[in-house]
Amino acid sequence: MFVLLAVEFATWGGILVGMLDALVIGVTGLIDIVVGFVSPGLAQIVTDFQAGVVGMLRSVGGTLGELPTLFSREVIPNQGHQTPNGAWQGTFLGLQPAVAWALRFTLIMAYALFTAYWAFRGWLVYRDHYRESDWTPTDDIVNNLRGHRWGQFGIVVLVVFLTMATFGSALAPSTVSQNIENTYSDESQIQYLTEEGTVETVFAGDANFNSKSKGAVDTNVGVMTYDDYGRFHPFGTLPNGRDLFTFMMGGARITMIVSGMAITGAAVVAMTLSMLSAYYSGSLDLGILTVADGVVSVPQLLLLIMMSAVFANTWLGAVLDGGFLLALIFAFTTWPFLWRAVRGPALQVAQEDWVRAAESYGQRPRNIMQKHMLPYVLGYLLVYASMSVGGIIISLSALSFLGNGLGISPPTPAWGRAISAGQSYVSSPSWHISLIPGLMIVILVTGMNALGDGIRDAIDPEVETGDGEEAAAGGGA
Repeated sequence: MFVLLAVEFATWGGILVGMLDALVIGVTGLIDIVVGFVSPGLAQIVTDFQAGVVGMLRSVGGTLGELPTLFSREVIPNQGHQTPNGAWQGTFLGLQPAVAWALRFTLIMAYALFTAYWAFRGWLVYRDHYRESDWTPTDDIVNNLRGHRWGQFGIVVLVVFLTMATFGSALAPSTVSQNIENTYSDESQIQYLTEEGTVETVFAGDANFNSKSKGAVDTNVGVMTYDDYGRFHPFGTLPNGRDLFTFMMGGARITMIVSGMAITGAAVVAMTLSMLSAYYSGSLDLGILTVADGVVSVPQLLLLIMMSAVFANTWLGAVLDGGFLLALIFAFTTWPFLWRAVRGPALQVAQEDWVRAAESYGQRPRNIMQKHMLPYVLGYLLVYASMSVGGIIISLSALSFLGNGLGISPPTPAWGRAISAGQSYVSSPSWHISLIPGLMIVILVTGMNALGDGIRDAIDPEVETGDGEEAAAGGGA
């Protein structure tokens, strides 16, 4: 396992540093706002702390970015140019760009799937030989899920899209910086063979301008084709000439980060409040119920539009190109639904004999909730969280589709923006612009729902045969 992580250490480290960077900016910024109402001097200290930590993290991220990895673009390059004699120069082993890209893509996907499988095997070894407890409720869920093909399909989809988010820069035929964000920088220069048989250099921005997909046969770069500059496009190009596959990989990263942050935040709040309301019940449970009803009564779309307008030109609106603000809003509007879903099972577990026994032995309420209640409710939370994240992904894409300041700020790629750009060409040779992003959203949302179905059936196996209706109803009471 150590070797698997070491060969891509720079990639894993870069992802971790990037997430820490966004988290530090978001958390310290929120603290800055709250403290600023009390003491401007203390708020300045928070700002200075934020600047110091962020500067250190970005320095570390830059260092990690310079480290070589086994499947990087430098090791297996797919960008090059054709020579007058027909050979390719600059690509891996002189292969055609399409072949070199396909080789790197296949190796990265195989590496990610094997790493996920090896991590699971490592957990099984830990469970069987090193864990203190002989059994936990999670063991039954995992064992039942190992025979659930529909749930396993969801796991594979999740791993594939997480791979896209993590290794998107290496999976794509180009980089987001070179092909989308900084198309006229020095690193975006490419060489190509002209019709006269000479090799010339051009900026990616100029090449994109002449590689647009605009719906006509003579102005279209379709799926699995080359443009006039020898660049291979697995998914074709956008109406502005940018590579659609590169755009989709960049969109996968921001989509998985924002939806992951949103559902994690909502799940943490929902689980914490469900444990408190189930254990203490009474007035506390009623108070949480009242607050949840108040949050649900706020229209999500109206809140998104209002908050996006208020924080449009602030630091909060700039974190993750608006993604951090969206994650906060989605978490705020999602936790009541998760709380309602797991409150019933939590109330049932709170009445069990082992909880009363733990109380009689003088265990602290925190330990009782963490050790004797949480493991029995966690499965239900995973079911509803995996099904809720699909709605977040669709909402995030819909906001980017609408544009006008909503969703992820350009030029950062967003799936909904690609669908919007191609809606005029659905019935033309440039059909790929809208169809491929739409299919990716459908596959991801379907996979998350399949994972939720698998976990649900693993918790109550009788549900699949129709004999478990009573158990299912009781679990969600």
